[in-house]
Amino acid sequence: GVSVSSRSESDTLTDAAGKLHKPVSDTPRIVCLVPSLTELLFSLGLGDSLVGRTGFCVHPAQEVRRIPKVGGTKTVDTARVRKLRPTHLIVNIDENPRDLAEELSHFIPHTVVTHPVAPEDNLPLFRLFGGIFGCMDRAEALCQELEAELRLTLEHGREIPRETVLYLIWKAPWMTVSRDTYISRMLDLIGWDTVPDGTTVRYPVVDVGSPSMRALHQVLLSSEPYSFRERHVEAVKADLPDGSCARVSLIDGEMVSWYGSRAIAGLRYLRGLRSAAS
Repeated sequence: GVSVSSRSESDTLTDAAGKLHKPVSDTPRIVCLVPSLTELLFSLGLGDSLVGRTGFCVHPAQEVRRIPKVGGTKTVDTARVRKLRPTHLIVNIDENPRDLAEELSHFIPHTVVTHPVAPEDNLPLFRLFGGIFGCMDRAEALCQELEAELRLTLEHGREIPRETVLYLIWKAPWMTVSRDTYISRMLDLIGWDTVPDGTTVRYPVVDVGSPSMRALHQVLLSSEPYSFRERHVEAVKADLPDGSCARVSLIDGEMVSWYGSRAIAGLRYLRGLRSAAS
């Protein structure tokens, strides 16, 4: 691997929009509009620098309660954000509208844009935050933890037969994820191949009763964004085509879709789930 000392500062401090950031020279005041990255900020010891969050930023549960809410991931109370006098705004390409980020950037000096699309993308993300906010030691410690989990998960995935899975995120209509998503790439590490393959739609509608679904090994019902419950397991079983032997079960969506420090626990969770399902 590349040693920290040989990695150029410009690489470490460049965000997903290609913008080069400078390390903070004073205590930052951060507004974060990305739930999983609010959790990451706490993991990096930056909780005291967080001055605003969304209503969906719910982890770590005890600590976030004292951070003012400014709205959701798509709309915020601009006047409220302005009163918080933030120095930094953290956004994500998939989760936050560009026009919202641009509107806030008129009075927030620094906008940090993120876009992890695979579990290993968390490594440069940790270092980006570590480099900007002066907590590189904490960032490197997280990188070591994640690298260890990635190795263990890849080894586990190679030792067991691959399975075809349908990962459901919505009902009426049933919706899933394409291979070109963070979720699918997390599942791929543990030997689960999501269907459909080859679609250009990131979150396609699927026909659970299609004859092609007979090949499924698993149907996974995520806890978010739709909050699937035990009663939905039977509904999916009833929709599957005759002759299907797929196991249908619930899965913790946060553990699969939340990047940031949650990916470390998420990979451990997936290994346990895969072992239990084999």
